[in-house]
Amino acid sequence: MSDNLQNKMIFQQVVELLKNAQQQVLRTVNSTMVYTYFEVGRMIVEEEQNGKDRAEYGTQLLKGLSEQLTNEFGKGFSIDNLENMRKFYLAYSISESVTRILQIQKSESVTGELNTKMPQSLTGVSENQKAQSLISIFQLTWTHYVFLMRIDDEKERRFYEIESKKYNWSVRELKRQYDSALYTRLALSRDKAGILKLSEKGQIIERPKDLIKDPYILEFLGLPELHQYSESELEEEIINKLEHFLLELGHGFTFVARQNRITFDDKHFRIDLVFYNRILKCFVLIDLKIGELKHQDLGQMQMYVNYYDREMRLEDENKTIGIVLCQNKSDLVVEYTLPENNEQIFASKYKTILPSREDLIQLISESK
Repeated sequence: MSDNLQNKMIFQQVVELLKNAQQQVLRTVNSTMVYTYFEVGRMIVEEEQNGKDRAEYGTQLLKGLSEQLTNEFGKGFSIDNLENMRKFYLAYSISESVTRILQIQKSESVTGELNTKMPQSLTGVSENQKAQSLISIFQLTWTHYVFLMRIDDEKERRFYEIESKKYNWSVRELKRQYDSALYTRLALSRDKAGILKLSEKGQIIERPKDLIKDPYILEFLGLPELHQYSESELEEEIINKLEHFLLELGHGFTFVARQNRITFDDKHFRIDLVFYNRILKCFVLIDLKIGELKHQDLGQMQMYVNYYDREMRLEDENKTIGIVLCQNKSDLVVEYTLPENNEQIFASKYKTILPSREDLIQLISESK
């Protein structure tokens, strides 16, 4: 191996090492800052609860703190931001993982006087260890948490927090998924145990139905709801915004082909979009339909799925999934066209505008 090549390889390895270190430092600094805000919120709440019975005391406390901290540290300590820290503590101090750590803190503070003369190994977890435990929990940015704590339902808030961590969502992506009622769309297709899993583990994909949403929200395409467009135009816009479409499809999707031609008996057919899902290890075929879904559309998708299962699927891959995206559908047409134990063919509505949250929830309920 030449010296130049050897030097280039070492350079690349060092660059990668340093970049990883920079990212780790940024994550550590960010988590430490969020933890600090949590602690500031705790101090504010405890001071408010410390026998102060005047309603205006809390406001005066925040105002005084804001003035002093701003003089000392500069920006970042407005009354509004201090109020956010207070709300952050109130929202997250009740989470199971945080509560467990706080209970250790409280129990040890009560017995602190008895333990002052004992070795650290006998006094339990150190303050530094408890701080590190909380820091490890707060893995998102402060901006993420400011948004998350506005979600009243703890299960829903926990779901979005898990998904943001797991898939490295930006705040913009988080807001988009919340505005499109992702949790509600997933929760309405699950029983109580399934909803609990969403809040404990996020979206778990174990079977084809776990991948499906109804409706799909395609507001990122920029197509007005009443605009007249063809199926080819809809497909073109999806390809142009493929990254956004993959986010809406969900976890594990990779793009394979568009207008994929299959041929038999000298006849040619084209599948609009072909994807592969790495989690379920199967192909996912998507056909786009303008207007009302017809039973022939489902029959055509069944043919595509059968072809892929018999001609394209490898032995270690699972059965192909087919999704027909349509503007409108009759649930009875879908029910009586597809087999009773259907696990491969699905029909879902799509919306090219983002409805209000209330309208979207109603739409999801109607599709259930």
